[in-house]
Amino acid sequence: MASHPHHASGGPRRHTPRLIAWELTRSCPLSCVHCRASAAMRPFENELSTEEIQRILDNVATEHKPIIILTGGEPMLRPDLETIVRHCIARDLKPVLATCGALLTEESAGALKAWGIERISVSIDGPDAERHDAFRGEPGAFDAAMRGLAACRAAGLPFQVNATITRRNAGQIGVILERAVAEGAVAFHPFLLVPTGRGTGLGDEALDADEYETVLNRIYDLRQTSPVPFKPTCAPHYYRVLRQREEAAGREVIAETHGLDAMTRGCMGGTSFAFISHVGKVQICGFLEEEAGDLRAADYDFRAIWRDSELFAKMRSFRNYKGDCGICEYRAWCGGCRARAYAATGDYMAEEPSCNYRPAAALEAEAEAQAEGGA
Repeated sequence: MASHPHHASGGPRRHTPRLIAWELTRSCPLSCVHCRASAAMRPFENELSTEEIQRILDNVATEHKPIIILTGGEPMLRPDLETIVRHCIARDLKPVLATCGALLTEESAGALKAWGIERISVSIDGPDAERHDAFRGEPGAFDAAMRGLAACRAAGLPFQVNATITRRNAGQIGVILERAVAEGAVAFHPFLLVPTGRGTGLGDEALDADEYETVLNRIYDLRQTSPVPFKPTCAPHYYRVLRQREEAAGREVIAETHGLDAMTRGCMGGTSFAFISHVGKVQICGFLEEEAGDLRAADYDFRAIWRDSELFAKMRSFRNYKGDCGICEYRAWCGGCRARAYAATGDYMAEEPSCNYRPAAALEAEAEAQAEGGA
């Protein structure tokens, strides 16, 4: 394939946090086999207090107005959830909620909407109870999620459906999408497994590079006819596949760049996305526990960590990327998954291990080496 140098220089230049995922707690009624947080139904020590969360939100809002993804564990277990949501609204931040769905009732869904939650997400990891419950580690989890979605419909609370994709359900993405649409989802976000937390035990179920490529092309095909926005997540090289497929079809890539379904760049960690842990550690995402900063130690100054973190600075400069990721003509759009690189090599700047694409520069170097060897 010919080189596309304009890709390497593309992408956003100004680094503003558009999305902050906030792990309000690690307590959760489920024990999902893939959980990055190894969440469980028990108390977790040293979680940020209401007042600490409010201080951080105040700091964020003085300079940025991101979408705040309230997640966990199960954020609905926080007794101060209403206070947190209303504080987001008061500071002109945009709160959404990621829930397992088990605690959703028509009453609680109505309350979330009344507080100002714009959308929630619920995961469906299989098209039926047998396959979903096996993945979630809890009998009845699928039925509970379906009751939760019904409660949202009754309350008029918009919801998206997420799905964690592994070898066990990679062939069912289309069926899960159909189920999501039938249930009334406003969007579908498949997440490609990142084997961290309890997910390290799913190493055999993680897609290899060739399987990954097949799934990403399947996602591209499904997106063409999907009746709802369809955003692959934790799948940075989808954005390379998207551009390859669009270029092959002679089409210009036109992507939505704002909102919950924005199609901007693969790995957004440190460039337009940050993660805050239940104890106030700032990370590039929930799957890489390398610390960008400690909010308690930084006097709750998120803006300073976002601006000055050495980890974030590494993410923002292509010269720090190694292997094929460092020379790939699609690196500005993809970036590779830093958490997968770390899980595979111990180096979060290493090349993406789940990508089988060979950059034009690598192929040219190999051809030159072969020519010299045969001369």
